[in-house]
Amino acid sequence: MSKHRNIFLVGPMGAGKTTIGKLLSEIMHWPFLDSDQEIIRRTGADISWIFDVEGESGFRKRESDVINDLTSREGIIMATGGGAVKTPANREYLRERGTVVYLKTSVSKQYERTRFDHKRPLLQNSDPRGVLDKLLREREPFYLEVADIVVSTDENDPRALAPRISEEFHKLCGTKFSGNR
Repeated sequence: MSKHRNIFLVGPMGAGKTTIGKLLSEIMHWPFLDSDQEIIRRTGADISWIFDVEGESGFRKRESDVINDLTSREGIIMATGGGAVKTPANREYLRERGTVVYLKTSVSKQYERTRFDHKRPLLQNSDPRGVLDKLLREREPFYLEVADIVVSTDENDPRALAPRISEEFHKLCGTKFSGNR
């Protein structure tokens, strides 16, 4: 099975996974899926509620089931939740079933992009910047472990990054990038 049948976007919250994923979908004419949105669709509950009722471990189990299912498809672009890489099975699914793009961003940019978002359960505390810093230190080794491509989103416009990621993907595949496919 070819590793180049899918593109999976990983990175911390606020890195731009959903925004860039949708733009890549337009360029490549592949469907865009978001693992968090798929969890919400399947459960009928938002992520915060799942965290409240089942805790992080319950959420991670649901997340792993969804990632296993979605990564089994072909020709998709998928954004994962920021913590998806914590689970060894998820890292294996991502690495083996597609090309993984790590959207790297600084804690300052993450905070700037997420500070007014009340739907992020891990940030609902008195020190969200401290939480972002801690999460990045814990998770970045996993992002780097699975990444085939690393792209900084701090100072780059998503509309410029999406074609660049598509071009890098085509280089890895050994196929020619021709703009909109």
